[in-house]
Order: sequence, then structure tokens, then C-alpha cells
Amino acid sequence: MRRIGYFVFGLAVLLVSSCKPSDEKKAAIRLNNAKYLLEKGDTTQALLQLDSIAFYPEAVYSANAAKNLSAEINFSILKRKQVELDSVNALITRLEMPFEKQKTEFDRYVQYIHKKQNLQSGLNRSFIKVHLDERGMIYLSSNYFGKSLLNHYALRVYDEELSAKTDSIPVGSEENRQSDFMEYKWEKVAYMNGKDNGVLRFIADNAGRKLKAVFIGRQQQFIVLEEYDKQAVKDAIALSDALKRRTSLSTEIKALEKKVPMQ
Repeated sequence: MRRIGYFVFGLAVLLVSSCKPSDEKKAAIRLNNAKYLLEKGDTTQALLQLDSIAFYPEAVYSANAAKNLSAEINFSILKRKQVELDSVNALITRLEMPFEKQKTEFDRYVQYIHKKQNLQSGLNRSFIKVHLDERGMIYLSSNYFGKSLLNHYALRVYDEELSAKTDSIPVGSEENRQSDFMEYKWEKVAYMNGKDNGVLRFIADNAGRKLKAVFIGRQQQFIVLEEYDKQAVKDAIALSDALKRRTSLSTEIKALEKKVPMQ
């Protein structure tokens, strides 16, 4: 009786095992899902479905089919990204026109200097300036010129009910410098790494308005933003976005080239 019991139990296990779907069947479901998602235009989810077939080591047929389909998808994406990169490079060429490129011994990266904000345009006045390098990194500075120190540490740009204010930069810090020449004082505050707190975008979005700025410190100074300074901000933001997009696309293309077999 005991032997019969073992036999019946073993037979039951065998029947249950035979009813379980094989790796190939499970993988085939994933493969079909990927094809369906691809038809819907969802390449990201399709690739995830194809990648998941690796969890079924015995699904040799589906694994090969998934590999080939993944290569086709990645090749298509690669070509699309390359076309976009060509378009972005052409755009950058146009957007660079209002700028001069400069790299001194103190610069790690090429700097874009707007032609409307060169050294001569900043003499004997208080103004804002946009700074941009070849990576697309952008920041704002407030530059004060006068006969007495303001000790300013922040900038607010406004018009009527609209306004935006930078973060505060402590006087004497690396980003808040002062100097003097004869009886005149210079102050430059750099709002780097996002410390402009949206002021750059605010200026670009409201360039058509008569924007004013106040240098906030122990004393204050009010200025009206020049049209060419507002235009410089708009031009720099557009070029910054394009430069960052080029870097992103180049990184994506290099990664895709590793996934696509040599044609």
C-alpha cells in the first residue's frame, strides 16, 4: 500500500509539473506583448518586455527573437536620435550668432559672451549679466557701480504685481566680490547653481515688459533693465537649452551604438 501511495503521489507531481507553462511559453507571451506595445508606439515598454525574456533561460527561440527585435528597435531609435542631433547642431549654429566665444587661461570651458554684454557695454553702469559656457551651464550676476558700497547680496526683478527674487549670497563669499578704483566701487554677485531662483526665466518670459531690478543690501539701488540685457538673457537661455540637449543626445547615441550590431 505504501508503494502504491508513493506511485500515486509521484504521478500527481508529474501531472502538475506538465501543466505548468514552459519558459518558452512564458517568454512567448512577453514577446507578443512587446510586439503589441511596439504597434502602439510605446518603444520603452516594448524594450522592457523584451529584456524581461532573459529571466527564462530555457526559452532559446524567444530569446533569439527578442534579441533581434531589440536590435531593430534600438537601430530605429539610434537613427532618429542622430537626425535630431543634426537638427540641434544646426540650431546651435544659429543661436551662437549673437555671441562671441572666449576661453582665457582661467577658464576651464569655452565661455559665450553676448555681443550686447561685452566689457565696453558694462562700463560705468549697474547692470545684470548672463553667463554661459559650452556645457550649457548658465547663471546670472548683478553688477553694481557707484561711489559708495551697497554690500548687496540679492536681486529682485519686478514689474507691477509680478516679481522674482534670487537667493541671498553672503557678502565676502566666493560669489560676492567687491573692488574699488579711485572713488568708485564695484560689486559683483554671482547667482550660480540655481541660486538665481528662477529670475533668469522670469526675465526671458517677461522681456516685453518694462522690468526693473533692485539690488538688495545694506543700501539699495534701483535700475531699469536695458532691452539688450533682456535680449541677452533670452538668447542665452535658448542656447543653453540647445547645448544641454546636444550633450544629452550625444550620450544617448553612444549608449545606443553599443546595443546595435555593426551594420
